[in-house]
Amino acid sequence: MKTYTAQSGYVYEYYFVGQRDALAGDPEAPAREFIFDVTADRKQMVAVSVFLKPAAVEAWNQQHRRTLGSAEQYAAAKMRLLKGFDEMDRIREHARMTIGPGDIEGLLGDLGVD
Repeated sequence: MKTYTAQSGYVYEYYFVGQRDALAGDPEAPAREFIFDVTADRKQMVAVSVFLKPAAVEAWNQQHRRTLGSAEQYAAAKMRLLKGFDEMDRIREHARMTIGPGDIEGLLGDLGVD
């Protein structure tokens, strides 16, 4: 279990559950889905999915002339989760987040991934 204090003042606790290809019927498919369990009150856990779109990975690969590794893909998903904590005030209403081509460079740039 990890903690993160958002800009709103909420303290979120979260952990990584796993990853999979987005289900075929999901509106975000095709994508890689990273699933986190999150709580803001230690009473109720909410499953939060971060969808990494293939176009985002391909854009990053082309720009950096190398393949984005699986650990770096997880890092992008985690950074999107933390950014989401800062942007929202109710986790339950924002349990789905997406990383598109315009997002990935900023998320990984914050970590110094090049």
